[in-house]
Amino acid sequence: MPSATHVASRPIISARDIGSVRPLKVIYIGAGISGILAAIRLPAQVQNLDLVIYDKNEELGGTWFENKYPGCACDIPAHCYQLSFESNPAWSTFYASAPEILEYWKRVADKYKIRKYMKLSHKALEARWDEKTSKWTVKMENVKTGEVFEDSADVLMQGIGVLNEWKWPSIPGLQDYQGKLLHSASWDEHFDHKGKNIAVIGAGSSGIQIVPHLQPEVERLDHYVRGRTWIATTIAADEVKKRNDTGSNFNFTDDEIKAWQDDPALYLSYRKKLESELQAGHIITVRGSEAQKEAKKFFTQLMKDRLAKKPHVAEHLLPDFPPLCKRLTPGPGYLEALTKENVDVIATAIERVTPTGIQTTDGKHREVDAIICATGFDTSFQNRFPVYGVSGMKLGERWKTRPDTYLSMMTDGYPNYFMSLGPNSGLGSGNLLMLLERMADYAASALSKMQTENILTMQPSARAVTNFTDFCDAYFAGTVYSDECSSWYKSGGKNGRVSALWPGSSLHAIEALTHKRWEDFEYTYVDGNEFGWIGNGWSERDRHDDADRTYYLDTQEFIDQPLKDRVELEGEAGELARAAVL
Repeated sequence: MPSATHVASRPIISARDIGSVRPLKVIYIGAGISGILAAIRLPAQVQNLDLVIYDKNEELGGTWFENKYPGCACDIPAHCYQLSFESNPAWSTFYASAPEILEYWKRVADKYKIRKYMKLSHKALEARWDEKTSKWTVKMENVKTGEVFEDSADVLMQGIGVLNEWKWPSIPGLQDYQGKLLHSASWDEHFDHKGKNIAVIGAGSSGIQIVPHLQPEVERLDHYVRGRTWIATTIAADEVKKRNDTGSNFNFTDDEIKAWQDDPALYLSYRKKLESELQAGHIITVRGSEAQKEAKKFFTQLMKDRLAKKPHVAEHLLPDFPPLCKRLTPGPGYLEALTKENVDVIATAIERVTPTGIQTTDGKHREVDAIICATGFDTSFQNRFPVYGVSGMKLGERWKTRPDTYLSMMTDGYPNYFMSLGPNSGLGSGNLLMLLERMADYAASALSKMQTENILTMQPSARAVTNFTDFCDAYFAGTVYSDECSSWYKSGGKNGRVSALWPGSSLHAIEALTHKRWEDFEYTYVDGNEFGWIGNGWSERDRHDDADRTYYLDTQEFIDQPLKDRVELEGEAGELARAAVL
């Protein structure tokens, strides 16, 4: 029998009842979609939680608040770009505009009463892990008053997105231009483009939306396009063809909206139809697959047909890399706009910007009234606010050459730190919002585990981080994403590492994030007792006279109940339980 001395030398009984929930404070940076989801999911699933969400903007919504350029919309069908548990049958158009999308998220926020967790107009300056206190200290700035202060928490979460830090292109003379200079991500809503000569630099997602919106109302539009890009058909193309032959956006009728509002089953059927097609494109990403070859053939003919009036534009735009190597954009109306007489597509490189216009390397100078830079964002994971982990290690410095994570959400050396839309979290096809929901639920499960299992800190093991990162590299080697092309999916140029995308399909990610492998983590404990989850021999129900001490009898069946009915009931209960967990 062990001696009393042996028992006393190792703390094995913790001063807590089994199942007791220790309080946790969480600081969340970002009030975009990820932050909104956190504000809904965390309080619903985590007890004894003190949650504060900071955002630099004066309103929630993230990218849908920030981006206000003409034509800004989601190029995913509106009925697919919403929460799984909050359907809006009243979307006015097939592709929703940015203002309508922002209004949806405001309505969600108001319904769940989550603004109480948010401190807007507060910008994160830096975050540091304090090894002595096992807490995060975050330096914040009130952007309205200039006040700088610190806040601390047990857990730091970040959901600021990838397409967040916009930048001017590196073109000589750009800032000396004397006309109107705009960036798509920092739009001047007072600018009137009508009747003007306009230059649009860039053919990414924003440029592809701006051009067809401005074209009918400007005198002339010079579109500077260096890179090549694939323009795809719309998702649910058959549905779109019922309305028009061009793949253009369309309005839903009042009768359609009313029918969906009156008949939820009818609406769900329509939503699932669109969603099913959205989730069916993964096979195209496989390098050398017949689906990929057919897609390339189809998109090539599609672009040639739509650019038939200007075949030289098709010759410049059509890529030699496969579809989906860079982001595939439906671009309703874009190719048609390029064929209009008042649009010039300029493939020659820009040499410099002059006070009155743009000069290309062939010596031509084109004067314009305004220059619009639709040139994208810093997607390197480097230019965020600095995050310092164990031993003062700066995360941005660590990720300069190879961003490494566990399931895109965590990394070793940064305890109690979670990300939404970190490295290798995006999608080339499928539904990103479903991943964001799972990420919020994953974080909630981790917080609950910390609270009830005597855990002070948790972080993925270095081995788990290496395994996931190696898996990413091995997986992408067999996909079109790793082909040679300029893409924000990559870090390090045309042949760089694919650092922005999840290594698999959307459905693969949903399943991977639903299944938690807690054995992939390393832990420290509140009192140093790794067996402290079992507590002190008491349940909290033992201590409270009004507690339900017979809760285990709540699910009651009877011996004379037919077995068939019992099995059906158990099946129904199981489905409900699974739905509650998911």
